[in-house]
Formats: sequence, structure tokens, C-alpha cells
Amino acid sequence: MSDDLLLRADEDGVATLTLNAPASLNALSDAMLAALKAEFARLGDDRTIRVVILKGAGKAFCAGHDLKEMQAGRQAPDKGRAYFADLFARCAEVMQMIPSLPQPVIAEAHGIATAAGCQLVASCDMAIAAEGTRFGVNGVNIGLFCSTPMVALSRNVPRKVAFEMLTTGQFIDAARACEVGLINRSVPGDRLAAETRALAGIVARKLTATVRIGKRAFYDQIEMTRAEAYDHAAAVMVENMLWRDTEEGISAFIEKRQPDWA
Repeated sequence: MSDDLLLRADEDGVATLTLNAPASLNALSDAMLAALKAEFARLGDDRTIRVVILKGAGKAFCAGHDLKEMQAGRQAPDKGRAYFADLFARCAEVMQMIPSLPQPVIAEAHGIATAAGCQLVASCDMAIAAEGTRFGVNGVNIGLFCSTPMVALSRNVPRKVAFEMLTTGQFIDAARACEVGLINRSVPGDRLAAETRALAGIVARKLTATVRIGKRAFYDQIEMTRAEAYDHAAAVMVENMLWRDTEEGISAFIEKRQPDWA
């Protein structure tokens, strides 16, 4: 995994991915983006994994793009235009892989999650943060509007909250992030890993096929009109209802017993 730049540990159907570049606050360097892309591709084909946890090593979750690499890109004859276009395209691809994965992905955030790091949290299906964690899309402070992080952020929090964060560059803490819907909840730092693992465990114990079809339907319907969404969701439920395991699950509920899922 790119010389341990990204660590993976599997246990009981849960894969924990750790951004392992603490010296750079786990910046999304070219190598880190490549490592994430490769690992997400592997996870997409891994039928043994039911939930993914994404966390950062060291003092922070992720500080966004590697600004030193970005500045180095300016040395090209085109002043970096081709490199920047490629960088943001690669980053967007990685971010979009998360909702496309069949497994739910939970961000386990601490320290800071800034710019593309905040985008990474917003791209995950769920997120838990340690109390005191700071979130920001603060590129405006250095003259760079966080336009690509804006896409994920504005699909997670109310429009006016997103716009204020983007135009002021000010941070919000974990309590505020929970209040506006960027994260599911904030917990004491010494409980972060346990609480994230507990959430992952609850999801992992559900019927895997049901969670997978549900995640896909969730993101599909969000992009539709209300009427289209109801039509699509109904078709998904029909398919789901016809499964043997769903029939067994309903029978078990009625008969007050545990389902015998294959």
C-alpha cells in the first residue's frame, strides 16, 4: 500500500483504513490519492468486508491537499494548469468512489479536517468526531476558494452554513459540525475509536445484501425528482422483498425468533 502510506486492518467484516502520513497531517498528496484509489477499488470487489472505517494517524484526520506539491507543479511551462486539472480530477474521482462503494464508509475524525480533508469527511456515508475536532474549508484564507470541497460540503450541510464556511474560512468545532449535519455525533476523544467501531459493528451485523442495495438506492434517489425517487425506491423494494433472506427475516420477526440467513 504505497510503503505503508495507507494502512488497512480487517476484523469481523470491518476494514479500517488509516491515512498514515502524520508528518504532513495526512495530506492528500499524489501518492495518498493513488493509495486511496487503489484500496477503494479493492474494497469494491471484497465480499468479506461489510463496513469501512477511515481515520488518520497522528494529530489530525486530514489537512487537505499537499500545498508543497501543488506549488511544485507551477514549475511546468504551463504554470501548472495541466497538473492542477489532473490533481482535482483525481481527487474528485477518489471522493466519488466512497458513495459508490457497496459498503458504508464511516469517517473517524480527530484534530482537524480541513479543505479536501473536510471534503473527505463530507464524502463518507457517516462520520464520528472527537470533541474539539475542527472542520474548515479555509482555502479562501490563502486566496484559493475551496470549490471542489464545496461540492461534498454543500450536499451535507445547509446552504447558508456551507457558504459562510467557504467565504470566511472560519472553522467549526465538532459540536457545531454535528448540529449542522456534517457528522453524526461528537464523542470524547478517548471514546472515539470505540464509538466508531460500535457503529460499524451495528451496521456489519445487518444483512449485507440489504445494506448494499440500500446504499446504492440512497444515492441514486438523491439525484432524482421526488416522483422519480419514489418510483425508483418502490422498484428497489420490490426486488428486495422477493429475496429469500427478506422473506425469512419478516417471518422471523412475526414469529419472534432470530432469522436463519444463509
